[in-house]
Amino acid sequence: MISQFFVLSQRGDNIVFRDCEHRGEVQKGTAEIFFRKVMFWKEDGEGDAPPVFNVDGVNYFHVKVAGLLFVATTRVNVSPSLVLELLQRIARVIKDYLGVLNEDSLRKNFVLVYELLDEVIDFGYVQTTSTELLKSYVFNEPIMVDAARLPSLGPGGIFMQRSKRMPGTAVTKSVVANEPGGRKREEIFVDIIEKISVTFSSSGYILTSEIDGTIQMKSYLTGNPEIRLALNDDLSIGSGGRSIYDYGSSSGSGAVILDDCNFHESVHLDNFDIDRTLSLVPPDGEFPVMNYRMTQEFRPPFRINALIEEAGPLKAEVILKVRAEFPSSTTANAIIVQMPLPTYTTRASFELEPGAVGNTTDFKEANKRLEWGLKKVVGGSEHTLRAKLTFSQESHGNIMKESGPVSMTFTIPMYNCSRLQVKYLQIAKKSKTDNPYRWVRYVTQSNSYVARL
Repeated sequence: MISQFFVLSQRGDNIVFRDCEHRGEVQKGTAEIFFRKVMFWKEDGEGDAPPVFNVDGVNYFHVKVAGLLFVATTRVNVSPSLVLELLQRIARVIKDYLGVLNEDSLRKNFVLVYELLDEVIDFGYVQTTSTELLKSYVFNEPIMVDAARLPSLGPGGIFMQRSKRMPGTAVTKSVVANEPGGRKREEIFVDIIEKISVTFSSSGYILTSEIDGTIQMKSYLTGNPEIRLALNDDLSIGSGGRSIYDYGSSSGSGAVILDDCNFHESVHLDNFDIDRTLSLVPPDGEFPVMNYRMTQEFRPPFRINALIEEAGPLKAEVILKVRAEFPSSTTANAIIVQMPLPTYTTRASFELEPGAVGNTTDFKEANKRLEWGLKKVVGGSEHTLRAKLTFSQESHGNIMKESGPVSMTFTIPMYNCSRLQVKYLQIAKKSKTDNPYRWVRYVTQSNSYVARL
């Protein structure tokens, strides 16, 4: 039972608000209470607020999508994972209809958004989150936001097909709106998105490593033709505890072994055990074809070396080194390295390598954290940062215990650690003249990338 649903901007502006159950079980003003609580969490130095918390008997659930906060409230004891999944699906449905999910598109299409919410949630109960089914009830077309004025979609905003490149704004189209001239461009987009978690020991050995991956699809094909999607021939499910990756090889040889996986309800697995092909009739909108998890050894994209040592009374020096372990043809973007420092650190001065371009350094005094940003890192390169710290008291030899661990966030387009690949994408043609565009991209993102001191 969902009592209220609302969407807030990062400034706390209420963009969408819906009373879902019309009985007033949850008082008004919850949006303001929620935002104040989330802000206090950050100001208290505790990091981001948890996705679920309770204030005065009201349960608040929220997810952050495209810089917007999607929030649901209820007094009923419901499954948190169910509500969080619902919020993600509502965001996906709205994006399917509007093409672009941001504050501007929501404000321009508030009538359409409220109409969608009325169909998704009725008297507090979920009815459907399927874009395909909603098209039978919601007929309004969106007011399109000019894609040229949108901020960059980041490193994942490049789609590739052999030598072809296409800007990421190609998927900022609505699945219900037509192209100018009244026709739809026949095309399909497939994303292989991997989020990796790695923990390094103080000596650089890998303690834990895991990949959470998904194959996402977004179809703009008319007539819902059948699609055959082929994966690696040597793909196997279930590890058996073997180490399978040849660290000395750059050719990508070796089997791809997944711990487990699951598939979308539209996927037929008749031939999957034989030739690793998936058959499906894609529904409208964006959906995950396959989710998978891997805990086998893989080559981490970055190596982190961190050292902190005393450099005299009330002084210390930090040396951070980051080495890119991927091919030189690949470039990582939006890298941020963070390191907690002793609580009695008062000042930090930084020294970068000669000729370093696109680097930013900062000492976050409120939470005593060193932050190093790199705009781009080319594969095979190494980058070093030195920081001189000033303390307000003696460390008494506890400097290593009171610092770290070093954490890192990044995005690497057109690269994946698992080596899972889409070998081909076949579309059942309606006629010889039809030749839909097929776009495939790979994106690797950090989930939890940590090096201990």
